[in-house]
Amino acid sequence: MARKFLYVVVALIVLATAAAFAYRLWGVEMMRMAMVPGESFRDQQRVTAGEYAQDKMWLARPALAGNPALWTPPGYAPRKTPGGAAVFFIHPTSYLSRAHWNAPLTDDEANNRAALFLRGQASAFNEAGEIWAPRYRQATFGAFLTDQRAAEQALALAYGDVLAAFEAFLAEAGPTRPIILAGHSQGALHLTRLLKDRVAGTPLTRRIVAAYVVGWPVSVTNDLPALGLPACTRADQRGCILAWQTFAEPADPSLILDQYDRSTGFDGTSRRGTAMLCTNPLTGTPNAAAPPSANLGTLFPNAAMDEARIEAGRIGARCGGRGMLLIGSPPDVGPYALPGNNFHVYDYSLFWANVRADAARRLAAR
Repeated sequence: MARKFLYVVVALIVLATAAAFAYRLWGVEMMRMAMVPGESFRDQQRVTAGEYAQDKMWLARPALAGNPALWTPPGYAPRKTPGGAAVFFIHPTSYLSRAHWNAPLTDDEANNRAALFLRGQASAFNEAGEIWAPRYRQATFGAFLTDQRAAEQALALAYGDVLAAFEAFLAEAGPTRPIILAGHSQGALHLTRLLKDRVAGTPLTRRIVAAYVVGWPVSVTNDLPALGLPACTRADQRGCILAWQTFAEPADPSLILDQYDRSTGFDGTSRRGTAMLCTNPLTGTPNAAAPPSANLGTLFPNAAMDEARIEAGRIGARCGGRGMLLIGSPPDVGPYALPGNNFHVYDYSLFWANVRADAARRLAAR
């Protein structure tokens, strides 16, 4: 794994390829058959915050040897000195097996993929501060393809680990340090719960620089009021939430919208027909449009996918529909778009340099 990319496409290649291929051949039902576990959910002993005192419980942690979140493309460098914000990053799904509902903490394949996620995603924050990213018993990919009770139980178990890790993170970060919260996909789902349960209505709200809830729908009416922070409305605003889900055009978000409209928000009522929070990462503001010239840099891999370069001014974005981030014609950043021109795989890498600048700007704001 020494130099085998540092880029989110490689991190998600198996997930994206499997999902797109299976969907195009057999549809959602066959995907469920292939990826939803056949076993019953097996409850497990809860992890405590004390267990996260061990380095082995973290993928990224200040001073951790081989910290993957410290990667940067040419022309950039991570923070050189301790300090800045304390960044808590929750990685997306990297466990694809149907053998279990939850990934074992010792699953090498899942952990290696998760470390690659950090190189392509969490690395955007390594100038603003130091990054903590926990290992957790994530729900398997198949849990998102079924409404079985076992899927809810698997996600609850995963969230319990995240919550324990967050308590350990707070103890290490200290009582006054500014905090950046970020996640992607399953990680962003857990982040919404963390905001609701652990941040909203507490003194922690005053320490939050920003929360990046990327790749997971947040209902403006049903969810946002419960998260304890408002949506970011200015590029230099602190203590607010950013969220986006990326689609090229023509976009078909029906797979997301169908499930979203069947779901219940944090307020206990149906999300049906409600708008999703859409922050344009090129502007740092909601429901905005920006041309390619506003893009400070997208990650592009080389043919061997063992390096990546930053290119500015290539991809614009605008919020449209019920809250999707639309980027125009499909860009040539790799072949792993999901059905419906869903560029979920690239939610961070398309706007990597803008996310980096956004975090620094909000940290400097008062």
